[in-house]
Amino acid sequence: MAASSLFKLLLSSIMLCTILQPYTHALRKTYIVYLGEHSHGPSPSLRDLESATNSHYDLLASVLGSHEKAKEAVIYSYNKHINGFAALLEEEEASEIEKKASVISVFMSKEYKLHTTRSWDFLGLEKYGGIPAESAWWNGNFGENTIIANFDSGVWPEHTSFNDNGYSPVPSKWRGNGVCQIDHFRPSNKTFCNRKLIGARVFSEAYEAQYGKLDPLKRTARDFVGHGTHTLSTAAGNFAPGATFFGNGNGTAKGGSPKARVAAYKVCWSTNDAGSCHEADILQAFDYAVYDGVDVISASVGGSNPYIEAFFTDGVSIGAFHAVTRNIVVVCSAGNDGPAPRTVTNVAPWSFTVAASTIDRDFLSNISLGNKHYLKGASLNRGLPSRKFYPLVHAVNARLPNATIEDAGLCKPGALDPRKIKGNILVCIRRDKTTSVAQGYEAANAGAVGVFVVNGKQSGGTLLAEPYPIPGANVDVSQDKDIDEHEWFEKGGSDTNNSRKLVAYMTVARTYLGIKPAPIVAGFSSRGPNAVQPLILKPDIIAPGVNILAANSLAASPSNQPSDRRRVPFNIQQGTSMSCPHVAGVVGLLKTLHPDWSPAAIKSAIMTTATTQDNNHLPIRDAFDQIATPFDYGSGHIQPNLAMDPGLVYDMRTRDYLNFICAHDHNQYFLKYFHRSSYNCPKSYNIENLNYPSITVANRGMKPISVTRTVTNVGTPNSTYVVKANVLEGFKVLVQPSSLAFKTIGEKKSFRVILEGTSWPSHGFPVFGNLSWTDGNHTVTSPIVIL
Repeated sequence: MAASSLFKLLLSSIMLCTILQPYTHALRKTYIVYLGEHSHGPSPSLRDLESATNSHYDLLASVLGSHEKAKEAVIYSYNKHINGFAALLEEEEASEIEKKASVISVFMSKEYKLHTTRSWDFLGLEKYGGIPAESAWWNGNFGENTIIANFDSGVWPEHTSFNDNGYSPVPSKWRGNGVCQIDHFRPSNKTFCNRKLIGARVFSEAYEAQYGKLDPLKRTARDFVGHGTHTLSTAAGNFAPGATFFGNGNGTAKGGSPKARVAAYKVCWSTNDAGSCHEADILQAFDYAVYDGVDVISASVGGSNPYIEAFFTDGVSIGAFHAVTRNIVVVCSAGNDGPAPRTVTNVAPWSFTVAASTIDRDFLSNISLGNKHYLKGASLNRGLPSRKFYPLVHAVNARLPNATIEDAGLCKPGALDPRKIKGNILVCIRRDKTTSVAQGYEAANAGAVGVFVVNGKQSGGTLLAEPYPIPGANVDVSQDKDIDEHEWFEKGGSDTNNSRKLVAYMTVARTYLGIKPAPIVAGFSSRGPNAVQPLILKPDIIAPGVNILAANSLAASPSNQPSDRRRVPFNIQQGTSMSCPHVAGVVGLLKTLHPDWSPAAIKSAIMTTATTQDNNHLPIRDAFDQIATPFDYGSGHIQPNLAMDPGLVYDMRTRDYLNFICAHDHNQYFLKYFHRSSYNCPKSYNIENLNYPSITVANRGMKPISVTRTVTNVGTPNSTYVVKANVLEGFKVLVQPSSLAFKTIGEKKSFRVILEGTSWPSHGFPVFGNLSWTDGNHTVTSPIVIL
């Protein structure tokens, strides 16, 4: 109420000033002039406050011509901790004051909303700080009483995202009562679990077998790297106001199912990154999670690359199968080995595989190059040491004599000569697709005042905002085609086009909303086709996984670098590890709304309501500005609100998966790994006929290809759906029948899709298309891929 009254008072004052002042003030707008920090320290006196305000008047008077005009223009003097002021200025006046040496930045004041986690706004669950009537949150009752398990690096239980105020008793279906392996070694009766965080387990035997026994103080489900806390809060964190990351992304953080119950299963044990997740530990976690009675498993883990026996000798695949047969949905990350094809992992048809995309929010700094060119860099920086241009030094040109050009360009430890770097901005080539913070630390250790991490060819235009220890930004120099120094930025060496010293300046990072186009497929997101079984399209879906702000462990720095002493309650991270829990959160809503639906039905609801268009209503593109395909995004980008009422679903049961196993391996021997009872394989079974929500078939030349599917009505009784197929180049698509009439909920109808080759596609294979069933209220879409 106080803030609202203050705003109304401020607005009234501005309106009154506008009425009373000359006509020229009608052109003035509110600009913020940011000057960094005050010299008076954290406990200013009244004299300090007055002196700061007078300095603001002095600065503005140097542009407007007098103190009187300056006092008239200033509406706020930030004189306590933030150094700056807000003033009514014309655009020319704002541009003039921006040139002053003491000014860090000048920008127009805009109306801000509560945006964190912004991804849920982008996905339509909230809008303008509120929850619209069509939101999946209302329909799914915020995921209340659904139990979501997270296989990761643990949890920070004290975080506000796991506060249980207002929660009812733990659901009786939870069978892990009393198991809370967090700091259990302390001689205390205190438990860190509650009605929100209802359990925590540790699984480390396989890790310890390889690396030796853990320190007893570390053998706990407490999160020491931050990854598990981040993913768990993304899936189901409670509403946590006051979220921010060094002034970026301010708002209220929350998960996809904010009222769900959560359980942490710690399977990853590295203390300085999110690795060391051993397969045997993971499989044990699956076993316990099924026993404990969870509804959803979010597993942001997987191998670096798929291998041919993955369905049969992969712990995640086996564990997921057993979970799904017990009506538990298993959501997995697709991997971060893109953009190379055939890199997607967790490709079993019973796993829900999630790729990563951008959202319509960026954290950006404006970068000025001395030759009048400009770039935008993804950044969280709070400003360079002073407002001036600094020389750029490429890491290749600053290598030590015994270092290779490659190691130096990637800013690897022991490769850089501090004498050539100190006091300059260092340019490094990105060496990891999802993090470059370590390169920032090498730059800082070498004495750089800032660091620019330049995307390599494998990253494309995906820009990642990261917590560098010094002012830094991730840049893609291809965004400005007129920059003469492209080759220098990408490779270092001599600047053949310019004899002068290259210099740059970088502004303080700001949060930008409404970015278009979005989503874009992240450059690092692993791609199809499925290397294990190409007839199953993977990934299944795409969801936000770039610059995601969520909860952090206070035992971990934002960078996970040993020398980083910073501790923050929220962090920004990247990867399919972040997109996976977004989908798990939406699955939690569907579990609450439709507790009797199978994992396949829930998966189908999300896949068949996805979109393949961005917020410009154009086809989704990738980080290399190419139109994306189902090998990049599966069925498309998740749309939670539509998924709550899909109309029709492609359902499957255990029998369908067993038939798939029979057909995939032609060896009944493997079934003992997947099912507790005996099962006789059918004499013939075509994997192309697995009732999957996507359709993938092998090319047969000019021979017709025929596949069948069965849909279940979950929409309204007495409904009729008609089909529409997007024509695939070189193929004629025939669907029999072309309409489906349903009388009751739960009724099933089958149809056949016939693909007839008419000509050789101009770009060869694969060929992509889709078909949709619609009754006027629902649209049920499946991608079609001809390999």
